[in-house]
Amino acid sequence: MNKLRCCVIDDEPLAAQLINSYILRTPYLEDGGIFSSAQEAVKKVIDGDFDLIFLDINLPQLNGLEFARIVPPTTRVIFTTAYDNYAVESFKVNALDYLLKPISYEEFSKSASRALQQLNGMTVGQKRREMDSIIVKSEYKLIQIPIDDILYIEGLKDYVKICTENGTVMTLMNIKALERSLPGDKFMRVHRSFIVNMRRITVIERNRIVFGTTYIPVSESYKQAFSDYVNARLVGTFPRNAD
Repeated sequence: MNKLRCCVIDDEPLAAQLINSYILRTPYLEDGGIFSSAQEAVKKVIDGDFDLIFLDINLPQLNGLEFARIVPPTTRVIFTTAYDNYAVESFKVNALDYLLKPISYEEFSKSASRALQQLNGMTVGQKRREMDSIIVKSEYKLIQIPIDDILYIEGLKDYVKICTENGTVMTLMNIKALERSLPGDKFMRVHRSFIVNMRRITVIERNRIVFGTTYIPVSESYKQAFSDYVNARLVGTFPRNAD
């Protein structure tokens, strides 16, 4: 049985400690810590450090519903709240469950068990292939980007630039975390700073991928996997240059 790495995000210390104690007594859960705000947890969550998050809704600055929209699609969210008026909204952001405080261990255990069944019942590749879009935070907006519209992604220190046929979107995230959220049957890392949508490639020139006026290098570390992809689809042979 694979353990699920969990965290609790709640600004009420007693409530957070109660949920954390439930995690500690559940054999298939691994304690990843308590965070008192979404901002405190955001980097680890976006980097894909957690399989399951127990998330309060009424949080300062960035509330739980807003935060759930930027959680990686391979991470499950269970809302824990004292208010029942957010139930409909919570399922709009694909929450696995909605638990009302005070939460008993029985309620907690049922929700955690559902998460285990979902996550262990699907491979990461299957989960990624189900996606038809990603949602990223850009400045103060959440932007949904269809997977098939993405041409390539460029890593720029703490940001990534997502280049689509309709323009570019900048988001605070590292390229490794975004790579884990993309379907591996469509996207390939070809350089430490670049991921490309293999189905949108039209021109390859001198070991570079060409998107309009942008030339993306294929680095030595990724050359073999890229060559295998190309050679599997190569039809005919290139003519030799005349002497």
